[in-house]
Amino acid sequence: MPHGGSGIEAAFTGRLGGFALEARFAAPAQGITGLFGPSGCGKTTVLRCIAGLTRLPGGHLRVNGAVWQDGRRFLAPHRRPVGYVFQEASLFPHLSVTGNLRYGQRRVRGTAPHPVAFDDVVDLLGLAPLLDRPPMVLSGGERQRVALGRALLTQPRLLLMDEPLAALDRASKEDILPYLERLHANLQIPAFYVSHDLAEVERLADTLVLMDAGRVRAVGPLAALLADPALPLARLPEAAEVMDATVVGHEADYGLAVLAVPGATLLVPGAAGPVGGTRRLRIAASDVSLCRDGPPTGSSVLNVLPARILGAEPVAPHQMTVFLALGEAGDGAALLARITRKSWDGLGLRPGLTVHALVKSVALLDRE
Repeated sequence: MPHGGSGIEAAFTGRLGGFALEARFAAPAQGITGLFGPSGCGKTTVLRCIAGLTRLPGGHLRVNGAVWQDGRRFLAPHRRPVGYVFQEASLFPHLSVTGNLRYGQRRVRGTAPHPVAFDDVVDLLGLAPLLDRPPMVLSGGERQRVALGRALLTQPRLLLMDEPLAALDRASKEDILPYLERLHANLQIPAFYVSHDLAEVERLADTLVLMDAGRVRAVGPLAALLADPALPLARLPEAAEVMDATVVGHEADYGLAVLAVPGATLLVPGAAGPVGGTRRLRIAASDVSLCRDGPPTGSSVLNVLPARILGAEPVAPHQMTVFLALGEAGDGAALLARITRKSWDGLGLRPGLTVHALVKSVALLDRE
């Protein structure tokens, strides 16, 4: 594992009862790193090890050059500058929203390189209308926003979020996700986000730590792992690729935005923000068809993109996942297509062939 002054280096090994953990990974010094995998794979245990709440005999943790754990050296939990957001908000019922937020400020130890101001947190998380209210009258999503604000006001060097949406219903999740995306855009400290919901990870994470049965199976940029044929993510029924795109124009008469990704330009419904901005796109494998002989004519599909076939893999007796890279030369963004085996054989498709990908739907995620 490389050493340096920037980023997070972690290695935790040991047993907790009948569960064995052997997790080693490195994460960048900014952005959100998603810890993803099935329930019981060790995601929360890793988060607790980072916070110092769980101590295993084999442990190493370095955060931006500072050693928090190494052999006998172990920084106690209360001395680790982390903000921890649990599944349940656990707000103080006798304090107002303001009181809960101010409690976070009172827990500050030392100085932070990028201090977070009270008013900035209130604005970022949309808490102004809630400040005088007691926690008992808040919705689940509102309570989690307050818990997140309280964690940020402790001026952490590292933000840990342990399935913060798990206890919320679908409507409450959709209410809080835009705030988490705004947090991502404004946060200057690294964050870890634990989830077993791939859709949440796709919206929020930059880096992915894929876990299974107490081990780290892969670590890397989210888009690369989603399209890696050696990993199970591309085989899932909800398999998709995400990509960060640049807004390059608008077709206002049709309510479309023009977005550029490596190797292609796409037309996407909806307001995407000003030219030059960055938005995240999601393209489901099931929404991509393939055409071998030239771009089709007379089709209602707006996005017909040249792409190179990198490989393919059966995912069912009748179905294939096709791994693609955009652009005639196949040097653009990764893309997945889910087609029938009959189509694969009938079209004579093979790795190395240049085709046209018909993208029937593009989801514009709410990150701005």
